[in-house]
Amino acid sequence: MGLPMAEHLSSLGAGFSLEVHDVDASRKPLAQQRGLHWCEDLVDCTQAADVIVSSLPHDAAFLSVAQWVQTHARAGSTYMDTSTVSVGASEEVASALQARGIEYLRVSVSGNNHMAQAAQLTVMVSGPRACFDACQALFAAWGPKLFYLGEAEQSRLMKLVVNLLIVQTSAMLAEGLTLGRKGGLDWSQMWEVLAASAVGSPIIKAKAEQLARPLGQRDFAPTFTVHQMLKDLELMLQAGKGLNVPLAQTAITSQWMQSAIAHGEGQEDYAAVIKAIERMSGLDASA
Repeated sequence: MGLPMAEHLSSLGAGFSLEVHDVDASRKPLAQQRGLHWCEDLVDCTQAADVIVSSLPHDAAFLSVAQWVQTHARAGSTYMDTSTVSVGASEEVASALQARGIEYLRVSVSGNNHMAQAAQLTVMVSGPRACFDACQALFAAWGPKLFYLGEAEQSRLMKLVVNLLIVQTSAMLAEGLTLGRKGGLDWSQMWEVLAASAVGSPIIKAKAEQLARPLGQRDFAPTFTVHQMLKDLELMLQAGKGLNVPLAQTAITSQWMQSAIAHGEGQEDYAAVIKAIERMSGLDASA
């Protein structure tokens, strides 16, 4: 997600200057191929920046980068993080940045890598309202749908709500399609009917494009991997525990994702949960 989002920022034109960095130096040639300017001295870049943007895989990486920002960014600058992380980690960072006089925007984005490349992400933001208003052009570079949700951690929780419904859609498909397949319904025709029915949401239609091929030709190439979704499931369950909300269905889906990983499907699309239910039902999941 970080690379296409950076590309869109680099196209903003006059008045904007972007430098990029990654702890993985092998990313440098790819960034340069895309016309992005690589930051060679990260301390200087951080100290000079008006806005610092991060896109990170998990809490540990987020906390590490936030510590760097706290140490090296100047007071009055803005730290904007677009990762999916826990509410607790974000609260910890907010307190530390406030003590240093650094503005903090929690920016959650909804959409897959293809939507990021097409600048069609949904952007959900929480943090200081004046800071949000000042960054409108940056958000517009990522997608046409923008929501301001509040002063604190609202966007972090909203992202978990969105992803909960996405992953539960895949679990729903797993059960429904396996029931139909076991009963003799045609695999491709089931997808055609579902996409045209009352349950034909955008996510189901997107998965139909990927998976409605005849058995033996199904494409589980990842838009978001099983491992990535399992990380988000753990964040959902953590949030549910903190708010005393029972997420029983979500907990079961987490176990199904674990089953997919146990069968070597962790780097496949999270829709591989379908194969987990097929195996439990005595069907050939390799078909």
